[in-house]
Amino acid sequence: MYELEAKVPAYFHISIVSVHDSKTMKYIPYESDSYYVFGCGYNAFKELYKIHLHESFFVVRAKKNLQFKCIRWKRRLPKNVLTDSRIELTDIITRLKYPVRLRLVKYRDEDQDREFVFLTNAFHLTSLEIVELYKNAGRLSCSSDG
Repeated sequence: MYELEAKVPAYFHISIVSVHDSKTMKYIPYESDSYYVFGCGYNAFKELYKIHLHESFFVVRAKKNLQFKCIRWKRRLPKNVLTDSRIELTDIITRLKYPVRLRLVKYRDEDQDREFVFLTNAFHLTSLEIVELYKNAGRLSCSSDG
């Protein structure tokens, strides 16, 4: 975890290589009114809901097999934003872990000629601000498809 204002690491956790990074999310000391940006494959919905309960915000890449239904979507979108919608998770186990609505933003990165799908609980930000949070965390270079 990196403290943007102080420009120093605020927290780190070391684990053995066989432990997936998302398993260490439970050790992060979440703070209210903060933003947490996770790389590919961090769809640990129980931990993401913990962030939500701390009145904080997250941005994470959605996995391709995410099961959801669209509740509402925005019609006028900025350039390269393909989708900006409110969703509900439909997989019963996943929904038990994250029972409230999420936001899904699909973005086309022209430089990489790729599409990225983000999940967030930050409904107050614009879709491009969501993308910028992820970009500024250095995550668009992630090679995994999530």
